[in-house]
Parts: sequence; structure tokens; C-alpha cells
Amino acid sequence: MSLDATQQYTVLIEFVHKHLDFHNAELHSVLDMHGIRIGTDCHVQTLPIDGRSSEVRRPFKILSFPWSFIGCKFSVSDGDENTKREKCINLVTALSRCTLIRSVLELWGAGPTIDDCVESVQKGYYPRRHQEGKHLGIGDGAKKFEVRTWSILVHTLGSTYTREEQNDMRSAFSFLHLPGRVQMKDPDDEYLFIREVELDGQGGAVYPRHSGTNKQVIPENDARPPLACYFGRVLGNNGLGRNWRRSNRIEQYSLKKRCYLGPTSMDSELSLIMTNLAQIKPRGSFVFDPFVGTGSILLTAALRGAFCFGTDIDLRVLRGRNQDENISSNFKQFDLPPPELVRSDNAIYHRHFRHHLPLFDAIVTDPPYGIRAGARKSGSRKGGEVRPISDEHRYDHVAQTRPYAVSDVLSDLLNVAAMTLKMGGKLVYVIPAMSDFDERVDLPRHECLTLNYVCYQPLQTEYGRRTVTMTKIKEYDEKKRSEYVENTWVNGAESAEKVANIRERLIEAAKTKPGYEEKALRRKAIRKSTKETKKKAKRDAATKNATENAASTTDVPGDKGEAAAKDAAL
Repeated sequence: MSLDATQQYTVLIEFVHKHLDFHNAELHSVLDMHGIRIGTDCHVQTLPIDGRSSEVRRPFKILSFPWSFIGCKFSVSDGDENTKREKCINLVTALSRCTLIRSVLELWGAGPTIDDCVESVQKGYYPRRHQEGKHLGIGDGAKKFEVRTWSILVHTLGSTYTREEQNDMRSAFSFLHLPGRVQMKDPDDEYLFIREVELDGQGGAVYPRHSGTNKQVIPENDARPPLACYFGRVLGNNGLGRNWRRSNRIEQYSLKKRCYLGPTSMDSELSLIMTNLAQIKPRGSFVFDPFVGTGSILLTAALRGAFCFGTDIDLRVLRGRNQDENISSNFKQFDLPPPELVRSDNAIYHRHFRHHLPLFDAIVTDPPYGIRAGARKSGSRKGGEVRPISDEHRYDHVAQTRPYAVSDVLSDLLNVAAMTLKMGGKLVYVIPAMSDFDERVDLPRHECLTLNYVCYQPLQTEYGRRTVTMTKIKEYDEKKRSEYVENTWVNGAESAEKVANIRERLIEAAKTKPGYEEKALRRKAIRKSTKETKKKAKRDAATKNATENAASTTDVPGDKGEAAAKDAAL
């Protein structure tokens, strides 16, 4: 694979080997947010391979840009192809926002084998880059090429090689004669040789080099050639390091470190991806979550610099457990401004708010779909008329609710998004589905919204969830509200049923598996034991408090004090 350094500036993107279906969607969305359109302003190059047909997803992508991009000035189209405008964009800043990118290389060469990779470096990028140090893209004030420290690292996916074997790989690039001195820790320039092999769904080698028990080399696997080899200079070396994921960008926001959590709190990694799909921009985006719960999605939106607003039908969740365990305490934990929260029912959004005026730049949410927590909406469970509440009881009153079908949840969500999003605003939501779900016809639709991305996350063999991204393209017509809602599901009840009753369908599928009854009995015993333990702890705490209160009471002496303690405990 020969790279023409006179015509293009090429980078290699390495993704983490998880959330595989999200890689392209997040990358496209983030680049588009920075004014870079793949296919117009930059182009995707085919990954090198030696002719083998591999269906394994590869966590790499090669992008080529105009050479002028090296100075961070990028000529982008502004509607008309003949009209160009210069835009100052830092590629590392743009790509570092992607949650799923592990590292980015300024690609010097690539090929199916290490020899092909070396030849590509010699014929492609090496001559021009080495002569003047133009690969650095540095200004006059930066350290000159001749005195910059450097190191060459070897990255072998899913395989382990000895130090001697790695040195042999490094020596293949000794012809570069890089000036400056070698410095393995924190060098000015870090060069990386990557040997790509086939990976399984968990990121391990399909054909491991060593056996799992005695770590002996497996000759037939060791003889397999790599899928490809790459060599280049690491970008983002300052502060991020080679492995951007090690910079604690994700771990510091882990759910394990939150003050306030619920059973349906969205994990930090996926919610960060969702904020990228929604193209949330710092200091300007107004983000809404109509099913805010414990606020995990709004927290990541605030980390992106958005102004956050959330609603939920459950007042108790919005208030939290106490003054130290609530939604605001999570935001305070990360020095973020607290969101605006309102107890509201998304099923009747138009009765709560002025819906005719678009407000939001993005709606990002994880609707309830009845697996861990069932969806609810306002109304009497018995179908009777809801009684009015007096003013003195309004503050502590918990309103009556009734079951809310998941198909109706999604129908109302799309309708509210069409009403309240600004033109070009994004809706990003999660939808559950069993294996019989066909996203081509079973996804909910809306005339005012267009579909951008559908990213699938498998959770079980027969069950998974999809993260859907949509954009508002048409103004909402209030006169067509009933029509919008009726046309949400392309196949009507058949499609709506596929996202309903997921919990019941999962239980039915589990019952068909061997050993289900034994596992069910064990889980029931554990739940019963846990319940009894909590009850006992509660009784013991009540008895202790009553005893302490009785002991501190001076006007109830002797036996009367003991009797009072027993009465209080009872």
C-alpha cells in the first residue's frame, strides 16, 4: 500500500474493540460536528489485507485529508462545491472527543506484511517527511526536528512477543535514521509499529500465538501472517499519550463512583457516546431528557458543556434519598452546575409546557421499557376519575400513575421531539428488541424526523438494544398530531408488539434453557434471605434507637423507662 505524501495527509484510527456497531456512527458524528464531512472533506481508504476473506470486524480506519490540513487549516466546502473557506480545526482535538478511539497515528506506511509496510514507508511518506521534518506540523517556536527525543513502540494485538522479537521488528525501520536521542519515557515523538491480527468479539486473538495453559507457542497460529502492519507517528502525545483510553477520561465518571444511583442508570461510556451522536457542543447546547431518572445521561451532557433540563414522572427519584444522595449531589461531585428538574409526564407534555416553540438542541434519553423498571403515566389504575389535590398537600403528594405501554412511550417520545427540537436538532434514544426485530421496518418513525444511525448492542443471545439517532428536518404541524402518532409504527401493531412485553418474553426464553428451575429456586432463596436480613437490621436499629431515647428521658425513671423503650421498639 503506497501512500502519496505529496497529495494527502493520512491518519490511522484505532478503536477499542467494544461497542463495535458504534465506531463509524460516533466518528462520523464528531467529525461532522467539527465541520468535516467524510466523503467530501476527507476520504476513507481501504485497509490493507493479503487477500484472505475475513468477516471479523477490524478496529481500524484510515482517513486521508488534503495536505494543507497539516497546519490545522482545512479547506472545507460551504454548500457550493466551487466555494471554499478556510477553517482552523485541530484534528487531535476533534478526534479526542470520540469515546471509542484508542489511538491515532499519522500514518507513514501500511501493508499486509512488515516488508510491505517498510516498502510503503520508503516510497510514500519517508522522503518528504524526513528531509524537512514536515511530518511534525510544528511552528517556529517548537523544538526543532534534529533535537527532538523519540521512541519506537511495538503494538501486537492479541499476541505476546519477547523483547528480542520486538527489537527485530523495530530494526526493520532503522533506515529512517531519526535524529535526536532515544527516550522511552515521555519522548517528544512516539512512533508506533502495529501488527494487526484477527480478533474475536471480546477483542482476543482468533488464533492466539500461545496456549492458554502453559504459554507455549502454537506453531500453526504463529505461522499465520498478520492481517496488516502499520507504522506512523502517534498524535495526541501531549497529555493523552499513545493510549487515549488510559488518560482516565472514562473511568473517572464510572457509575461506581457516583453518589446517587438507580437500577436503570445508564453507564458512563454509552451515555458519553450518546452525547457525541447528539452532537452536544460546549457552551450553547440546550439538552433535554424526558425520562431523567437519576440523571446519568444529563451528567455526561453537562460534562460536554451543555445546559441540562430533565423531567420524570416519579417525584421520589427526582428528590433523591436525602440531601447527600440525589441528582444534584452527582453534579456537585464533578463540579458541574445542577440541571433544571421538573416532575412531569411525557405522555401529556403539551399540557405541561409551551410545546409550540422549539427549545432544545438535543434530546438524549433512555426510556423505561419494563425490564428493570416499568413505564408509568398519569392516571388512575382503576380507570376512574382522578381526584383533585388540595394546595396544602401538593408538595408531598405522589400522583397516581398507571402502566404505560413501551410502544406508546416511544410514539410519544418521537412526537415530543418533533415538537420541541430546533431545526437540525438531534434525538438520541435507546430501544430494546428481541432477535425477531427488523430495524428496517420495525423502528418507530416520524414525518418531521429523519433517521441517521442505528447502533446495535447485543446483551444476550436473543436480546439486545439499539441506540437510535434522528434529526429534525421539518417543522411540526399541530393539526397533524393524531396522524403523526398513528403513523409511528410502519407495520402497526406488529412492530409495536416487538418492543412491548420484553421482560415477559425474556422470561419465556429463559424457561426453555436447561437448569432454569434450579436457578430460579436459588435466586428466590437469595432474595428471601436478603429481605429477611434487611428486616432484621431495621428492627435492630429501631430497638437501639428506642433504647437510647428512653435512656435519655429523665422524667421516666426505672421500670417505666424500660417499658417505654419496649413500647417504642414495638
